Amino acid sequence: MLSKNQIKFITSLKQKKYRTAHKLFVVEGVKGIKELLKSNLKLHTLYTTKSFNNSDVQEVLIDNKDLKRISFLTTPNTALAVFEMPEPQDIVYNKLILALDDVRDPGNLGTIIRLCDWFGITELVCSMETVDCYNPKVVQATMGSITRVNITYTNLERFLGCINTPILGAFMDGTNVYKTTLPDVGVLVMGNEANGISKPIENVISRKVSIPRFGALQATESLNVATATAILLSEFKR
Repeated sequence: MLSKNQIKFITSLKQKKYRTAHKLFVVEGVKGIKELLKSNLKLHTLYTTKSFNNSDVQEVLIDNKDLKRISFLTTPNTALAVFEMPEPQDIVYNKLILALDDVRDPGNLGTIIRLCDWFGITELVCSMETVDCYNPKVVQATMGSITRVNITYTNLERFLGCINTPILGAFMDGTNVYKTTLPDVGVLVMGNEANGISKPIENVISRKVSIPRFGALQATESLNVATATAILLSEFKR
């Protein structure tokens, strides 16, 4: 049975300030945990109702009642693990970099991290206002891809101001991406769900690209940022 202090400590990791203070984050579900165990991330503690039967993994067997107390999910998925956050890595500049300007939705960020993994984008640069990649909902949505993408949080305007390669941004009024020659090396910037790319970031972008609408009425206001990211990354790789 878990103590009150253990439960309080684990549930505190739902908040960014405690994740940052302890440099720990939570992942739930057997599939996601096994993905992270295969990576170079260091396991802090594994709580599970069913043994992983892995001699290399130190686990704490708990019952469903305790799992429900520490889980962030409506329906807990038999296991919850606490992992140490990795040390920050240097950004590799000689390739395509994806940058996010104030993306706030955890599901969107999680999906974008998976897209980076799918399309071989190893560098994801986020503005300080972008949702924390170790938010439990983000980690859940990445399905393990968070271990294969180098995610950096920084002052995005300053970062882009130092870039010597093309900086492309996704805009409604940009050049049709299907009729644009896209670079192999550079930065693709995606903006906030409601407001798009902010004015300070727009000022340092060298080329605007857009995804044209083909519907007869053209009544759809905009695409979801994760959906737009998928389309644009596909075009870059094509």
